[in-house]
Amino acid sequence: MSQIIYKNYIAGKFQSSQNLFDDISPIDGSLVAKVAEASNSDVDKAVDAARNAFNGDWSNMPLKTRCDLLEKVALTIEKRFDDFVDAEVADTGKPVNQAKLIDIPRGAENFRFFSNYIKISKTESYEMQHEDGSKVINYSIRKPKGVIAIIAPWNLPLLLLTWKVAPALAAGNCIVAKPSEETPGTATLLAEVVDEVGFPDGVFNIVHGYGPKSTGEYLTKHHDIDAITFTGESATGSEIMKSAADGVKPVSFELGGKNAAIIFDDADFDAAIEGTLKSVFANCGQVCLCTERVYVHQSIYEKFLEKFKSEAEKITENWPQKESLDFGPLISKEHREKVLKAFSTAITDGGILEVGGGIPIFDDKRDSGSWIEPTIFTGLGEKSDLIKNEVFGPVCHVTPFESENEVLKKANDSKYGLAAAIWTKDINKAHLISSKLNVGVVWVNSWYLRDLRTPFGGMKLSGIGREGGQHSLDFYSELTNVCVKS
Repeated sequence: MSQIIYKNYIAGKFQSSQNLFDDISPIDGSLVAKVAEASNSDVDKAVDAARNAFNGDWSNMPLKTRCDLLEKVALTIEKRFDDFVDAEVADTGKPVNQAKLIDIPRGAENFRFFSNYIKISKTESYEMQHEDGSKVINYSIRKPKGVIAIIAPWNLPLLLLTWKVAPALAAGNCIVAKPSEETPGTATLLAEVVDEVGFPDGVFNIVHGYGPKSTGEYLTKHHDIDAITFTGESATGSEIMKSAADGVKPVSFELGGKNAAIIFDDADFDAAIEGTLKSVFANCGQVCLCTERVYVHQSIYEKFLEKFKSEAEKITENWPQKESLDFGPLISKEHREKVLKAFSTAITDGGILEVGGGIPIFDDKRDSGSWIEPTIFTGLGEKSDLIKNEVFGPVCHVTPFESENEVLKKANDSKYGLAAAIWTKDINKAHLISSKLNVGVVWVNSWYLRDLRTPFGGMKLSGIGREGGQHSLDFYSELTNVCVKS
């Protein structure tokens, strides 16, 4: 069997490079593929190709023609659905069912959604009267920004890449995207789809590589990039922001989270258990929106903890193709070491390990992967590392509370501000608490429900700006006001 090589896609051509790195499966540690690391020269070529395409026909292409191409991308992803599922699972280790139900369908839907949404996007128009009695009309027109650098994460590789690519293309921009070095598969397949659909050369470019002192850093510092969008760690976002400062380039960041779930005593108990299990352990806890702090009203705390622990212990770790699998491995052994260190620190700080905390033993090839147990802690104070710092793994801390003011203070006492979940049957209470939580997204009696038209993003260290619907188009566009005096 020949070795798979994931190549860069530059100016409409797939290109390898002198330096190849390994794409390793988190399932069993096996080699998935070799990946071509883009050199600085490769990045230059990709940015130049994007600039030439932007200055050519792309930004002036009729909107309908551009949107038809985006719709064809969606259709072609769906046509190659199984290929995308296989690549996503090979890189991430997530359950096949999750890739089939969420990741790949949403990747296609992002193109379909924005190909339709841009057609109904509105701009402003105002009438006024000049002092000489003549009429004046002001109206705004939307223009693409230019060449966009997109840095995508490894946890939801296709979904989060297309969440940026689709609106950027819809608005008329050209793109140089760098997927995570951990998950290059579906990004390469997306380049194949773009190539098949027939986009003009240079409109969409993929460059593989690492971040610091490699492809990612050079791309974000490139003088001919007009804007940067990034999803990932807050510390990385800070470094990218420094790079963007020299050129005063606009940035859009969706960064880390230390999200709280608040379960009140009047909540639907079973729904709160089920929803919180999902929000803590989905994708092995590797979602920026996952819950890592669970606050439960004192009157139901013991009952909740007992049931929550019991259900967590039932979570199965199997091969991704098995229907019995509830969650997969962490992305890498290196990331697992970081998560295990957080567990160790929590125990040193006096935390009570209620469930998990270790590495499962399979006595098969999975022992060479990066699996970890779903984990629950209690007993820690609000200043402990586990409460304050994002772990990005399948872990939470459960804490009792007595009053609304108390839990609001605890939930908001964080350097992050991405998301929260509230569980209560009292809709007035839900509205009140939601308005006082310093986060970008609040779910009430649910988690991870998304309307793609709504603003998505965080406060504080959780990000800058919002994505979704009009908010995405606003970032990827420049508005020009036209003032006409009759």
